[in-house]
Amino acid sequence: MDAQSPSNDSQGNAEGNAGLDEPKKMTREDWRKKKELEEQRKLGNAPAEVDEEGKDINPHIPQYISSVPWYIDPSKRPTLKHQRPQFEIQEEFSAIGEWYKRGVQENNVTTKYRKGACENCGAMTHKKKDCLERPRKVGAKFTGTRIAPDEHSQIQLHLDYDGKRDRWNGYDPEEHQRIVEEYAKVDLAKRTLKAHKLQDELASGKLDQSEREHDSEDEDEDKYADDIDMPGQNFDSKRRITVRNLRIREDTAKYLRNLDPNSAYYDPKTRAMRENPYSSTGMNPDEVGYAGDNFARYSGDTITMAQTQMFAWEAYERGSEAHLQADPTKLELLHRSFKVKKEDFKEQQRESILERYGGQEHLDAPPRELLLAQTEDYVEYSRHGAVLKGLEKAIARSKYEEDVLINNHTCIWGSYWQDGFWGYKCCHSMVKQSYCTGDTGIGISNAECVPFEDGMDQPQEEEEEEPKTLPQMHQEKMKEKKKKKKRRKNNKNNKNKKPVSDSSDSEDEEKKKEKLNKALEAEDKRVKHVEAMMQVDERKRPYHSLQEVKAPTEEEMEAFRMKRCRPDDPMASFLGQ
Repeated sequence: MDAQSPSNDSQGNAEGNAGLDEPKKMTREDWRKKKELEEQRKLGNAPAEVDEEGKDINPHIPQYISSVPWYIDPSKRPTLKHQRPQFEIQEEFSAIGEWYKRGVQENNVTTKYRKGACENCGAMTHKKKDCLERPRKVGAKFTGTRIAPDEHSQIQLHLDYDGKRDRWNGYDPEEHQRIVEEYAKVDLAKRTLKAHKLQDELASGKLDQSEREHDSEDEDEDKYADDIDMPGQNFDSKRRITVRNLRIREDTAKYLRNLDPNSAYYDPKTRAMRENPYSSTGMNPDEVGYAGDNFARYSGDTITMAQTQMFAWEAYERGSEAHLQADPTKLELLHRSFKVKKEDFKEQQRESILERYGGQEHLDAPPRELLLAQTEDYVEYSRHGAVLKGLEKAIARSKYEEDVLINNHTCIWGSYWQDGFWGYKCCHSMVKQSYCTGDTGIGISNAECVPFEDGMDQPQEEEEEEPKTLPQMHQEKMKEKKKKKKRRKNNKNNKNKKPVSDSSDSEDEEKKKEKLNKALEAEDKRVKHVEAMMQVDERKRPYHSLQEVKAPTEEEMEAFRMKRCRPDDPMASFLGQ
């Protein structure tokens, strides 16, 4: 060992000197020698490396720890200095108890304006442009009154690692004591109100002697844990499932049982479908293969348990000491007695209603299913289910009242018609809302009878004139016009004392013929225009192309009558030739 140590030391110094030079690419022989030296150092046959302080470096330290980063020591000397804490920069941190001061005034409030202070409020710690007070009409520089105190110059705290992460740094324990005192006052007020309430109930006689001896301190709001909504416990039982629903691959998926989007909700995360997917189809849950995840959950004694829990809650709200987990036997007995009393009360109420109003015979009737299942009507059906005979077709009824008879009539209004008037068939009366006279009214001749409504509006005519044709009406109008014109001309001639010429009638007829010819030509144009418009596509017709605005004259009406097509005319086919 002693003989080998100089050679090893010389090798270590050579490596240290080589490390100071620029890094060079090692040959294969150098790399092999380096690895052999590391193995000898680990076995203890060679001395360990020494850093700049003369301390040995453990050869078993991994390379990624012992190697120095390039940005710390580019000389690549063997050292572990980069792994030790550096105490070159000594920073002074604030103590844990130090915190920002709030509402502290260092100096007393001055009453005299100082030179260099704020012109608005008079404080020395800021200028007028930085003042946060409301701008005064006359500043403190000129008035010398109401000078504001100087702000506290807060020192910026320099906290260390622990101080920055201290949640309670700056907390005042006296604030918690104030909150405790506030809650104590509220609790005392609640107890006082409860004591007054108990005294009022005792005075009214609502409480028994046993309840009077009950200590009011035990009746705390937090007596039962059910009254408090614990974190994570306020949930709906239908929406909560704890077991992952894994299905066999050969089974039908739950979301494929009913493709209606408004059917039962399917949760893809838990693969759960709580409700029955066939509920919207009206199928019986006992007949379907899958009725939802809650089908098994709400079967058996689960429903009874839920009803018992509901009864316990309602009883507790009404003042009864009943709890499902604390005293289940007492709760079960209370529930049974409650059911018996409820049935007795319903039976007494039913008997009192029947005794007062009657109707027992309707309750003793056979069941409705038995009444509707059998009938004595004879009906024959075919093998396809069609009705052969025995079942008459139902008469269609309207939404209006039918067969309503008034004023002793046996028939409705409108059952009799004669000479264009409606009446009653039972008495042949043509007057609506009249009283029925029976066979006596039929014996009387009602030929000249006029309905009451029409007789009030129009005078009764003794003789009906025959309707006149259009040519006759036109001729009468022309004659009346000629008479009027002759009268006017005679009156003018009598005034002017001039002889009347016979050529006036012939001139009027010529003018009429000219107007009629013009109207015939216009009618031809109108008919051609209508025919042309009818051939055009209706989406391309101009607006109001088939309508006229002005009223037609007499000549235009006459031309229309002359030109219109009469299909029953035997010569209609020759008009176009």
